Amino acid sequence: MSASFKLGIVGGAGWLGGAIAGAALAAGAVRVEDLALSYRSARPDRFPGAFWTDDNQALADRSDVIMLSVRPQHWPSLELDAKGKLVISVMAGIRLAEIGEKHGTRRIVRTLPNAAAEVAKSYTPWIASSDATEDDRAIVRAIFEACGVEDEVATERDIDYLTGLTGSGPAFPALLADAMMRDAIAFGLSPDVARRAVNTVLAGTGWLLELDDVSPADTVEAFLDYRGTAAAGIETMREAGFNEAVAKGLAAAFLKSIAMGKA
Repeated sequence: MSASFKLGIVGGAGWLGGAIAGAALAAGAVRVEDLALSYRSARPDRFPGAFWTDDNQALADRSDVIMLSVRPQHWPSLELDAKGKLVISVMAGIRLAEIGEKHGTRRIVRTLPNAAAEVAKSYTPWIASSDATEDDRAIVRAIFEACGVEDEVATERDIDYLTGLTGSGPAFPALLADAMMRDAIAFGLSPDVARRAVNTVLAGTGWLLELDDVSPADTVEAFLDYRGTAAAGIETMREAGFNEAVAKGLAAAFLKSIAMGKA
């Protein structure tokens, strides 16, 4: 789409807001002269040519699209009139209706990018209010395609679930990697060798999954069919309750996502 809209990022000085701004600029989704960002204390030395301010209403007044990139617990104290404008939230747990009521607009989009936005590899689910237009949706796609992969989902419940599943970014793969590395060190490998081995395996897995776009289940089944060392490990991990532990963890993350919006 044409990069002709003015984007304001409340919390643009923060890690996620800055990552999204950088990705959008790099992809040409927005021009630097059309970008406004707000900060709370010190003005960052980033994005030359962009408009920086500590006045969130001044940011909103000069923007067509306003992104709320603040922590959910800080949102209740955010005073900002966005009447008639598109508001995009990257906050966990805060509902479409709540955002619209507080900021005076009916054009709202909830999204949940993850840490990989910084390297344009985020997965970002999103949902739009009924008053959001097709042009609004095109803007959302342009911004979050710049950050990686985006999907419009059917319900806010889907967003709440994906907040735990994908919003965690590298957390859950890192948990598996940490367990593997600890076992390798306990076996007797040096920490440096263990770290390089595990990190390279995970990085290579990501590249292969992206290249082939296959189901992870198909990859698991291929190794099970081969009946080698991987099959022995997979079967033992499953017998020890691996799948059940993951399901319980994701259920806890889902409930936490809902609770964050109610706090």
